[in-house]
Amino acid sequence: MRITHYLYNAFVIESGDKKIAIDPGALFLYYFRLTTLIPKSEWQGLTHIFVTHGDPDHYWHADRVAAVSNAPVVCNKTMVREIDGQMLMLGPRAKGLRFTTPFDNLRTLSVGETIQLDGMSITGIKTTHGELVLKLGPFAKTVRPGPGERVGWGAIGFKIQLDGKTLVNLGDTLLHTEEWKSIDSPDVLMIPIGGQAIHNTMDVEEALQAVRMMRPKRVIPCHYNCPAFFTRKYNPADDAMFKREVERTGAQCTILHQGESTKL
Repeated sequence: MRITHYLYNAFVIESGDKKIAIDPGALFLYYFRLTTLIPKSEWQGLTHIFVTHGDPDHYWHADRVAAVSNAPVVCNKTMVREIDGQMLMLGPRAKGLRFTTPFDNLRTLSVGETIQLDGMSITGIKTTHGELVLKLGPFAKTVRPGPGERVGWGAIGFKIQLDGKTLVNLGDTLLHTEEWKSIDSPDVLMIPIGGQAIHNTMDVEEALQAVRMMRPKRVIPCHYNCPAFFTRKYNPADDAMFKREVERTGAQCTILHQGESTKL
């Protein structure tokens, strides 16, 4: 099994006949660009697409990747609504909460639900996106997820059982100690750590609490030190310190920079 990271929560997982994309989003407004995180050269061979929520850095290119690859899209049921007899997903590039985009092949689930798909067992995990602070020079706006807000819409994590391995990807989330107690010793935990300055996800200390509770065999930190607006580290975190503390628990910790891979 090979796992490649492309900043934020964008991953490509290759195992056997499967090539899975998690969160095929865009570079989040870095110098106002929204270029793809997962390179277009990877799109054609994808067999499955997972979406943790509807923010641009996670979802912007989902329909385009699905059109190129013909891969099924796995997401929260809240990402889909029936409108005029047609099942439509939240528009990846639509403004606000507009359900405008048809997908030919959707597999939806709710938190706590398990589905079977092409030899994989997939369980929805409780996640909660934190508030997002949008900064431009001296100006700042705080957006809080809620029933009328686009930010964090459809948030869900995934436990994926594939080829004898258990992978957990939490997307963007705050800490959930009670809801995550049942996650025990996954082979890989992909976890956000960049919430110290902008508390849209866990920070390092909170992520370490989750690691100690779940006892994963390997940890891959994500969604930190990412470029956005006019800075290369919009959500800073000390990954070296995180790695040291994770390894004190007996787990491995693999730091992956943009485009880097690890094998299991």
